[in-house]
Amino acid sequence: MTHITQLIQRSLLAAFTLLVLGTTGCVSMMEPRQPLPMTPSEGPAVNPAGREKDMVSLPPYVIEPPDILLINAVKIVPKPPHVVEPFDGLLVRALYVDDRVPIQNAFFVDPEGKIDLGPSYGRVEVANLTIDDAQEAIRRHLAQIYPDAEVSVSLAVSAGAQQIVGEHLVGPDGRVNLGTYGSVYVTGLTLDQAKARIEDKLSQYLVEPEVIVDVFSYNSKKYYIITQGAGFGDNVVTAPITGNDTVLDAIAAIGGLSQLSSTKIFIARPAPAGTGCEQILPVDYEAITRGAVTATNYQLLPGDRLYIEEDKMRKLDGVLSRFTQPAERVFGFVSLGTAMLNRIARFGLGSLN
Repeated sequence: MTHITQLIQRSLLAAFTLLVLGTTGCVSMMEPRQPLPMTPSEGPAVNPAGREKDMVSLPPYVIEPPDILLINAVKIVPKPPHVVEPFDGLLVRALYVDDRVPIQNAFFVDPEGKIDLGPSYGRVEVANLTIDDAQEAIRRHLAQIYPDAEVSVSLAVSAGAQQIVGEHLVGPDGRVNLGTYGSVYVTGLTLDQAKARIEDKLSQYLVEPEVIVDVFSYNSKKYYIITQGAGFGDNVVTAPITGNDTVLDAIAAIGGLSQLSSTKIFIARPAPAGTGCEQILPVDYEAITRGAVTATNYQLLPGDRLYIEEDKMRKLDGVLSRFTQPAERVFGFVSLGTAMLNRIARFGLGSLN
């Protein structure tokens, strides 16, 4: 009677365990889950198991090292008073000078801190001056030849824009370097969030700055192709995510299945930390290739592991060879030594020459 009671208790415990697992929504072998709806402001919903004929858009890109960002400046206006620096561009206009050689152009400040107004007027040092002081310095210089000269100077291009514009590597510390404007932490941000944070940093030095931020090189998002080696070690290859990768694309990228591989393939899809909702998505290789069935030709997402299992017979052969090869080598040496001794015994040492 006690045995029957224990059996009933175990059955009830097992049923309760299955019920709990069923309500968590996670099992070890499962079909793709349906995505949660998203508001239009959050972008398109992401199906965790897009397929070849049913591709889905990935969520907004999250910046991580070692991505490379492309930053373009739309509005870069230094806060007054601006101090002229080398490589600044100054728009200079002058009246009552030589009509044959008018001054009405943009002049760049050279590394020595001077602008060259041309052979007729010479060079003027303007570095470390405010715009008003630079205007007065140019007026005094021209007044040596043209006493009635009137000068107007404005900033055409700021040298600081050269430090902002271009490709910027996201460093291991999660920051991008903006030169003299400092660095900005962008890891974990979307492009829109990174744009806002960079503009906020630049606003310390510029008047209502505006930049455009895009990804120049997608280096941080990848998937893995793991090929079992039939007892000779696994092969792991990484490939960047393009947003349009499928299982067949990944297999083609490694040159197809090797002689050690079987057609048993699945995707191991990680889940957010602590959720315990990892997915295993079986792949029907024969159906994808021979039958052109796209049901299991899944779209690969960042962090996916495409696992290609080994051929069991190849593995058995490899395991057996580990044991037989040392014995074969020993027998080979023994046979060679025996043959040599027999030859010496029959023909003498002269037979070795």
